[in-house]
Amino acid sequence: MSATTTAPAPGSVRVAVQKFGTFLSGMIMPNIPALIAWGIVTMFFIPAGFTPNSAISTIVGPMIHYLLPIVIAYTGGHMVYGARGGIVAAIGVMGAIAGSDYLIAQENARLLEVWVAAGNDPAKFSELGQVHMFIGAMIMAPISAYSMRWLDRLWEDKIKAGLEMLVNMFSAGIWGFVLLLIGFYPIAWIVNGVMSGLSTGVNWLVSHNLLPLTSIIIEPAKVFFLNNAINHGVLTPLGTQQAADTGSSILFLLEANPGPGVGLLLAFTFFGIGAARASAPGAAFIQFIGGIHEVYFPYALMKPTLILALIGGGMTGVTTNMLLGGALRAPAAPGSILAVAAQIAPGKYVPVFLSVILSAAVTFIIASIILRASRSRDLAAEAAGADSFGAAISATEANKGKGSDALSGLRAGTVTAPAGAVKSIVFACDAGMGSSAMGASVLRKKIQAAGFSDVKVVNKAISSLDDSYQIVVSHKDLMDRAAQKTPSAVHVAVDNFMASPRYDEVVEMVKEANSDPKASEPAPVAAPAAPARAIVTEPAAEAVAPAAAATVTPVAAEPEASDGVLKLSSIVLSGTAGDQASAIDEAGRLLVAAGAVEEGYITSMHDRENSVSTYMGNFLAIPHGTNEAKGLIQSSAISVVRYPGGIDWNGNPVKFVIGIAGANDEHLELLSKIAEVFLDADSVATLEKATTAQEIADTFGKVNG
Repeated sequence: MSATTTAPAPGSVRVAVQKFGTFLSGMIMPNIPALIAWGIVTMFFIPAGFTPNSAISTIVGPMIHYLLPIVIAYTGGHMVYGARGGIVAAIGVMGAIAGSDYLIAQENARLLEVWVAAGNDPAKFSELGQVHMFIGAMIMAPISAYSMRWLDRLWEDKIKAGLEMLVNMFSAGIWGFVLLLIGFYPIAWIVNGVMSGLSTGVNWLVSHNLLPLTSIIIEPAKVFFLNNAINHGVLTPLGTQQAADTGSSILFLLEANPGPGVGLLLAFTFFGIGAARASAPGAAFIQFIGGIHEVYFPYALMKPTLILALIGGGMTGVTTNMLLGGALRAPAAPGSILAVAAQIAPGKYVPVFLSVILSAAVTFIIASIILRASRSRDLAAEAAGADSFGAAISATEANKGKGSDALSGLRAGTVTAPAGAVKSIVFACDAGMGSSAMGASVLRKKIQAAGFSDVKVVNKAISSLDDSYQIVVSHKDLMDRAAQKTPSAVHVAVDNFMASPRYDEVVEMVKEANSDPKASEPAPVAAPAAPARAIVTEPAAEAVAPAAAATVTPVAAEPEASDGVLKLSSIVLSGTAGDQASAIDEAGRLLVAAGAVEEGYITSMHDRENSVSTYMGNFLAIPHGTNEAKGLIQSSAISVVRYPGGIDWNGNPVKFVIGIAGANDEHLELLSKIAEVFLDADSVATLEKATTAQEIADTFGKVNG
């Protein structure tokens, strides 16, 4: 059984739901602290709290009704289009909040008339409560930010110098006004209807004692990373609405209950085999205390019938809370027992803790029966060389769309060294012309410095790989795609291309393999049943790693250098972009202006960035197009844009953005020189102090040799 797995098709429904859920999660998760703060206020100061305070309790309503939707909208808008997107999204959701309040007021007035006409006492009329615009925020954020970005591009480069700020301020203000109206009318009406329908559905499930059946959907959805759309798109908004009205909600426990996950891991601790059993106790601690539920997903995927155990445990927990009244005041995130305990509503501690214990026990019992029943077959498969646990980890990473430190930590028992002397290493990326070229250059120098000049280090596009390479290095988000092409290789996943500590591990791997007296012996013809595959992943790197390379001696650029791959007209000393997306546009437009690419290449640069980050480390990013966009390249070219103040690149500071278009291999020599420059702190300082485009070209060296 191969240790790799087929990634979900890019256009599949599952991938679309995952991306949608990830986007929702990206809006909600950063604002969980605000929800926790709101939960603490309700815990202490509302009339039913521990220390009632009528003055402070007045914060509860405005916080849940205005603050939380607005910060969620701002976060979502910022994800799409920086601060500019966040501001217009916040304006738009304010319109949705006001529109919802207006609709509720109109409906209350109508219902009161009906109530009075029926001969009832007006004083006993019960008004409809407010609808809190969590879903409205998650709708308005992308609409607002994407539309603002589209509008800005319409008049980009058409504004006279000196008028940029005026145009930017008024365009955002005017469009914000339009979004305010859009939020007030259609969005408020749609969200009120959606919330009414969802609330009716949940109430129906509760009244018919069918709420436990939601575990049939939620538990498998968690394993396949589809839960974010359910949790953040439905359960969190509905639970928050309920908590605002009643002080707590059972909906916060449907997905966050850590009981089923820890029950499964405990079953593997006692009845599992091999690497799965060895890693289960540590995974149980990470899941139950740390709240990282994804660590138990590979254990379920290696034997899918175990999902039945998770469903059984989930249903037990929901039933316990439904019968005994267990509920939380606010979402428990991450899903740690500590986070759950912190959010338990007053008087509901026993039901909640009992629900966790019983759900863990039921999952443990069912999973233990399944594991014991298949133990003989599992032992036989392991003896034959099958690596079902490694394959399950890869499947989990493919479902998630990227690796993680928590998942990579499970691979400790599955890592193997390459067989025989290492002769070939390939650095793979999507297009094979940018990040892989620079990464290969850095790694090649390290390999040669270690005295292994005979080891060939090349860069290739993943689509061009074959299974002849012994070590494959790639970005962690591309690891599984590369593994499908090279299942028998050792795979090393990196994040920081310029100064990754994984490069030193590769060097040590080469030293060990090539120093072995038996390394030169031919490898056996017979291959094992499951090709050996090791994945070495990289922990989150520091934004800027200190350089530790040999000093680079700049080679003076001759005048005709401006006619080559790097033209002086393609070097900008002070870029105008304020965010990552705009910086990609700026670098791409220079490539278009140089006549190297067609306009559509810029779109492919964004597509590449959306799939895998082109952040290199040491203040450098090198955006470039996808492999499919090579037909849009007329000639090889490089653009260099410097941002003295730096811009945010997925949480990393970037001062140099180098756009790349590689027609053949003409750009690779310059990329090698660029890699050397950015490995040297003094050279980077020289680039930062440069006052002319020629100085930057000189630092990179002669490019038209």
